[in-house]
Amino acid sequence: METGEGNCHLFIDQSAREDMAISVAIDAKTDRPSVCNAIETILINEDWLSRHGKELLQALLAKGVTIYGDEDVQRLDDRVKQATEEDWAKEYLDPIVAIKCVSSVAEAAQHIDKYGTKHSEAIISEDDEHVEQFRHLIDAAAVYHNASTRFTDGAEFGFGAELGISTQKLHARGPLGLEALTTNKYYITGTGQTKGSGTHDAQ
Repeated sequence: METGEGNCHLFIDQSAREDMAISVAIDAKTDRPSVCNAIETILINEDWLSRHGKELLQALLAKGVTIYGDEDVQRLDDRVKQATEEDWAKEYLDPIVAIKCVSSVAEAAQHIDKYGTKHSEAIISEDDEHVEQFRHLIDAAAVYHNASTRFTDGAEFGFGAELGISTQKLHARGPLGLEALTTNKYYITGTGQTKGSGTHDAQ
């Protein structure tokens, strides 16, 4: 078992409430940017970006966040730097975020599948169908709807002090408490039972 790195994403769907999306993005990026459950990339539906993108960028920049974006994002604010392939794969662990415009839930999921580390991923959306699609497509230890990825933590999940977060599937996945690092030992007491005889009664 190993605890993996956290290239976590926030996907802002077309139906996302502006205030919620901005609030979650700020929290997930700036609360403690050096931890593995902070987001490193924000994926934004193209329609939402055209309506609310400037406000999101201004809120992040006001918090001292450096932004790397694709051409659609760069057009909204000249302080946004050009994102490269390296930015999509990078776990910054700093007040730096990469932002990309996408056309659909499927495109967001494809990006996450390519660059994500299966740690924590989030969608902000009021569309139940899109939320279910996102949950189905995303392979991660924790998938959030309308909440910050910063909640991926042993204490928050009720496991006690966190010992790490597993991004693997076996034998434990997600935040790890002490119980996840223990194993089982079975004690069996009988009265002479045998399996091969066809009966479990003692002879």
